[in-house]
Amino acid sequence: MTDILIMGEILVEIMRAHEDVPLNETGVFKGPYPSGAPAICIDAAARLGCRTMLIGSVGQDDFGDCVVNRLEKDGVDCTHIYRSADSSTGCAFVTYFADGSRKFIFHMGAALEATAPDINQLSNVKYIHIMGCSLMAGVRLSAGILDTMRALSARGTKISFDPNIRKELFTADTEDILNEVLRHTNIFLPGREELLMITKAATVESAVKKCFENPSLEILVLKDGSNGSRLYTRHAIGSNPAAENSLVAESIPVYPVEQIDATGAGDCFDGAFLAGLVHGKTPAEAARMGAAAGALNVTAFGPMEGDINPKTVETLIRTAL
Repeated sequence: MTDILIMGEILVEIMRAHEDVPLNETGVFKGPYPSGAPAICIDAAARLGCRTMLIGSVGQDDFGDCVVNRLEKDGVDCTHIYRSADSSTGCAFVTYFADGSRKFIFHMGAALEATAPDINQLSNVKYIHIMGCSLMAGVRLSAGILDTMRALSARGTKISFDPNIRKELFTADTEDILNEVLRHTNIFLPGREELLMITKAATVESAVKKCFENPSLEILVLKDGSNGSRLYTRHAIGSNPAAENSLVAESIPVYPVEQIDATGAGDCFDGAFLAGLVHGKTPAEAARMGAAAGALNVTAFGPMEGDINPKTVETLIRTAL
């Protein structure tokens, strides 16, 4: 049994030690840190007690050891992480600016060599979480994710999707790929700009309604940074058709913490939100878990270095009530 499965890029992240140092200037970096949005997300879910599996690839090098050792320590099943003898582990160089923006340089390397395992090796998967950055990383990786999604969806696995769009990786084929994933999506976790970009809607309200035209969609969580998030679910009362098409919205606040590094907060939100659903929480309770995990992650430097575990998440939620 696997509670949550993700297929995608595995990287190390090498980060500027201070804000406002462009990547085209000589300066100091910190790292390597285990990274890649799929790895950050799945690691958070594993630390919250889920049975997790990551499909990806790294090089046969020290950077690969850095990521895989961390994932295995936290309980992630790394059986299907391929160790390439021909390519080095992928790297992301990143710098942050005081206005909250950031800039990446990617050297994807072995991260693009992952292939989907035989579907018969993936039995009893509750959720497969798909990240847009992985779909945009490379043709081979994207094809493997889509094949796995189709096969697992046909078996009844729930599809969770965070578009997680990286403008550095956006290509002309991206829209068609995103639309196919959206047709399968049961749980949608976009940011505000991503939601408007994907739906081509003028307002958030019309964008949300457009998303729920997909009969497969059950939950939408709109992540809006320091403004918190907004949870949308379908609402049905008896046999009233009008009620069945209505939506319920609930605001999920952020938890006040001292921010050191915002990297990976959204990915940790995803992992903790899915962990909440796995453990039988209501969508609202799961969203508060996501917000708490995201907040805990920003209190440490590095994309998955926050102190995320069941006790710290529960304590942060309880003390904020």
